[in-house]
Amino acid sequence: MALGGGDSTLGAVPEERRKTSGAELRELWRKAILQQILLLRMEKENQKLQASESDLQCRRLKLDYEEITPCLKDVTLVWERMLSTTGRSKVRFDTEEIHTAVGQGVPRQHRGEIWKLLSEQYLLRKEGPSAKPPNNNAPYKELLKQLTSQQHAILIDLGRTFPTHPYFSAQLGAGQLSLYNLLKAYSLLDPEVGYCQGLSFVAGVLLLHMSEEDAFHMLRFLMYDMGLRKQYRPDMIILQIQMYQLSRLLHDYHRELYTHLEQYEIGPSLYAAPWFLTAFASHFPLGFVARVFDMLFLQGSEVIFKVALSLLGSHKPLILQHDNLETIVEFIKTTLPNLGLVQMEKTINQVSEMDISKQLQAYEVEYHVLQDELLDGPSTLSQSQRVAQLEKTNGSLRQQNLDLLEELQVAHAKIRWLETRVDGLMNRESELQSEVKTLQQEQTEQQQTVSNLRDLLRSLGINSPSPEQDNLTNTSNNQ
Repeated sequence: MALGGGDSTLGAVPEERRKTSGAELRELWRKAILQQILLLRMEKENQKLQASESDLQCRRLKLDYEEITPCLKDVTLVWERMLSTTGRSKVRFDTEEIHTAVGQGVPRQHRGEIWKLLSEQYLLRKEGPSAKPPNNNAPYKELLKQLTSQQHAILIDLGRTFPTHPYFSAQLGAGQLSLYNLLKAYSLLDPEVGYCQGLSFVAGVLLLHMSEEDAFHMLRFLMYDMGLRKQYRPDMIILQIQMYQLSRLLHDYHRELYTHLEQYEIGPSLYAAPWFLTAFASHFPLGFVARVFDMLFLQGSEVIFKVALSLLGSHKPLILQHDNLETIVEFIKTTLPNLGLVQMEKTINQVSEMDISKQLQAYEVEYHVLQDELLDGPSTLSQSQRVAQLEKTNGSLRQQNLDLLEELQVAHAKIRWLETRVDGLMNRESELQSEVKTLQQEQTEQQQTVSNLRDLLRSLGINSPSPEQDNLTNTSNNQ
């Protein structure tokens, strides 16, 4: 009995435990689910935090270069105001304000976004027909899924592009992969150009300041809207014309230096081709290159000529000291790019003040004239005679430019007069419309007064003449 009592007592314990275990189990499950949800949330937040830290670290890595024009707080605030403007891509900002702001400096942390702003302003102000768009309008992400025949050439140049910069130095690291994607996408967008040596440096500068996709759109803008793609075409004719134009600029602006270089048969193609194909990015400090790109987005492709002319002119005394081809070319290629910060800033300031667009147009015409003469037959003219002929042609072209400029000014004056006349007529029309409305209102008020008077006369028992009788009376009186 005692044993049975003991059994009955022991038998009740598991039943009690089972009830407790069920309740505890449900509570444990609830806590476990809540903890799992909390852990998942924390993991997501950690991933976001790591991504944010990674982005910040990557951004610092990208912008690892020395600024040559430190941007003051007041100028930064001007840029931030323009960047935060609602509907920015359709708003025309004051041209003078933008030029002044670029001259005073571009904040490194906003540089990529400011380049996009400058590209928007360029398109808003562009006169004449738009650039012919590429035939392939596939989105960037779709282009990345396709294969390119330029893959080998692009891969070879990845390690040669900014090899000392931390973002691009790691073999097949984040920087090189982004650069490969960008160049591959462009080669598919523009099969005529595909990939050309030098283009990787332009793409690399863009990647240092913005995302891959934004860099792709800005590269497309520079190539198609700014017209840079012409110099990368397989025939390289435009690059030859550019070398001729630079030579003529040296002849006109720095005659002594031009003569010295000609004496040793040193043409711009021996030293300046990389300047044009990479926008100075392959040989010059990144801080200087960034300022060149600031001016490029502001003024267009002629900035490359201005920078080249300013650099050669400011180093003229040093170049004149060298007296053979090898040392002169070596100086221009290696010593000249190692500019001091003061010299860099001075060069950028000179560029912002120069205007050589008319000369460039004239020199391009000259080049084509010379090419036509060469095709017609061998030239029997000496070097001095050719220079004299070129100067004569140049003088004629300048006179034509002046005549056209005068005609343009007259046309603009006539347009302004006509616009003023139209404004006057529109104002007069507006005044007349206002007067008509006033008269119509007065007529309505008078008719209402007449109607009220008739009603008053009727209420007094006086017969008021009808409108027809009024008209007959008026007619007989007139007769």
